Amino acid sequence: MKSLKITWKNPLITGTAILTLTGLVSRFIGFFYRVFLSNVFGAEGMGIYQLISPVLALSFSLTVSGIQTAISKYVASETSTRDYRSSFRTLWAGFLLAMLLSAVCASVIYLYADQIAVTFLLEERTAPLLRIIALSIPMASVHSCINGYFYGIRKTAIPAFSQLAEQVCRVGSVYLIYFICKRHGLTPTISFAVVGLVIGESASMIVSVVAILARAHHVFPARDRRRMPSVNRPLLLPQSQASPSFSSVITVYRRITGQLLQLAVPLSANRLILNLLQSVEAIYIPNRLMAYGLNNADALGVYGVLTGMSLPLILFPSAVTNSISVLLLPVVSEADANGNQAAVKRAILASIRSCLLLGFLCTAMFLLFGRMAGRLLYGSELAGSFILTLSFLCPFMYIASMLNSILNGLGKTIQTFLFSVVSLLLRLLFVFFAIPRFGIQGYLWGMLASQMLQTLLCTVSALHISRKAHSATCHS
Repeated sequence: MKSLKITWKNPLITGTAILTLTGLVSRFIGFFYRVFLSNVFGAEGMGIYQLISPVLALSFSLTVSGIQTAISKYVASETSTRDYRSSFRTLWAGFLLAMLLSAVCASVIYLYADQIAVTFLLEERTAPLLRIIALSIPMASVHSCINGYFYGIRKTAIPAFSQLAEQVCRVGSVYLIYFICKRHGLTPTISFAVVGLVIGESASMIVSVVAILARAHHVFPARDRRRMPSVNRPLLLPQSQASPSFSSVITVYRRITGQLLQLAVPLSANRLILNLLQSVEAIYIPNRLMAYGLNNADALGVYGVLTGMSLPLILFPSAVTNSISVLLLPVVSEADANGNQAAVKRAILASIRSCLLLGFLCTAMFLLFGRMAGRLLYGSELAGSFILTLSFLCPFMYIASMLNSILNGLGKTIQTFLFSVVSLLLRLLFVFFAIPRFGIQGYLWGMLASQMLQTLLCTVSALHISRKAHSATCHS
């Protein structure tokens, strides 16, 4: 029976190391960037800035989230047999589809920004921010598709470097704009932070495009590279079709697009439903705080402190678990396809143990230093209070993230989707019924309860699969 060797040459280890290192650096930069934004624009400004996140999440779900995963899956199977032509055809088909969807989505957001701001986000001051972020959607689709390709061939350095480039350029551009404004006596607004987001996405896109062109230059002969720009050239078609007709080109890409959509549509639908529920949650937190008795400015301020200050600090250590989660999906999927049930069982048990250890360490650290961190970093006692309560999320959050990836790799996408929906619905109950009575503390209780529920469901499902894998191993 095959077994997965855990050595430094193993893609899971090297890939995790690369993603973790760049993720930590990126989060380190982003963390202090948020400290800077909170000091410049205040809690209310941060609340307005955070309100545009649901629109970005929904646009990503609609345009490229499922396509990226589909590209990664099919490219992984194609390159495992060194079928590089097929892998590039898959990327090209997914790219064209994502660009079409992103162009439509960006146009709708730009043209109807006022209506979206008032009727969906319940805050008219987000309208100019929506018009700016609409420009970033096609750029995000480009680098997401290319990153999906590189995840599929387990070359994680490119997605990691593009992420780092995005963060550095975003933060650097906002710092530059801020100091130019101060030098000329102008008052910076939160719109500058959104402009920085667009600049960061453009930088990530440039890095990804350069990387995929370099990849094509490396794996294909010079005679094929000279013919690469045209989609009906041999580089992007089967070897047997050196001089294809237009109809054969359409037939090939129709088949590839159909395969991608077959996987991408349910994934995108699942993610869209989850993001819709998360959007309702994010949008109605300030609204329910006003029902509790706060005015609009104070409600946005509390929301900004929670989502723009406290939560990023709690999520900082998840760079490690997120990196492993991204790479576990194809590895576990491959092990399951090869009948390597022992490797599946080891992955499940090792994930639970390591996430518990990391989670308890992080909880202890935040309990000891959370209140001091809130005062020193943000000058906010409220942020420190939130950090103390949110610290108990760590073990449950890390386990759920890791087990979700494993279950998805085993084809249990419907289960993970239902687990997420159930936990979100529980959290929404706290938003609508606990916040008006207990204030933001009611929402914090809801976060903890929903995360515990999701972790319990994922753990029970994963342990059940582990027991089945053990039985199969014993019988074999």
